[in-house]
Amino acid sequence: MSDFCEGYKRNDNYNEKLTEELQKHYLAILQLLGEDIEREGLIKTPERVAKAMQFFTQGYYTDPPAILRSAMFKQDYKEMVIVKDIEIYSLCEHHILPFFGKAHIAYIPDGYIVGLSKIARVVDAYARRLQVQEQLTTQIKNCIQETLNPLGVAVVIETQHLCMSMRGVQKQNSVTTTSDFTGAFLKQYNTRQEFLRIIGTNLHQ
Repeated sequence: MSDFCEGYKRNDNYNEKLTEELQKHYLAILQLLGEDIEREGLIKTPERVAKAMQFFTQGYYTDPPAILRSAMFKQDYKEMVIVKDIEIYSLCEHHILPFFGKAHIAYIPDGYIVGLSKIARVVDAYARRLQVQEQLTTQIKNCIQETLNPLGVAVVIETQHLCMSMRGVQKQNSVTTTSDFTGAFLKQYNTRQEFLRIIGTNLHQ
C-alpha cells in the first residue's frame, strides 16, 4: 500500500515492492501444492492474493487512537451510547482463515463524545490484522477507554470462524462470543444488563 495507508484512511493503492515479493511466495506455494501455475485461472492469482493480503491487513498501518481523536467533541452527556451490529471481517492468526460477525460497543461519556462512524473505524483498524477474537475485543475496549476516558466501555463480539467450520471440528453453525468491560459496565450489574438487553444477547445471564 502506498505509504502503508497514511493515517487511518482507507487506501486502495498497493506497495509495488511488497506486492512483487508476496507474489513470489504465493507462486511458490501454488507450485508446492501441485498446481499448474501456467493454467489460465492461476496466472494472475499470486498478484491478486498479494494485493488482497495487503488489504486484509491494512490495520497494521493505522492509528486507532488517532481515529477517535479526530472527532472528539466536548459534550455534557452521561448516558449510554451504543453502536451495535458493526460488521467484522478478520483473519485468524493461527490458520490465516477468515472469521466474521458483528461487534456491539457502548460507552458512557465523561465530558467527551466521539463521532459514531469513528467507533466502526476503530473496529476495522484492529480487525484488519492477523487476530484472535479475544485480543481483538480487548484492543477495541482499551483504545476507547484510554482515548476518550469515559465512565465505562462495553464490547461484545459475536463471530463465526472458518477454522472451525472448514477444518478441525467442522462445526458449521457455532458462534464464538467474547466480551470485555470497564468502569460502570464492569461494576454496575444493571448497567451491564441494560447494554446486553439492548444488543439482544443473553451473555452472562
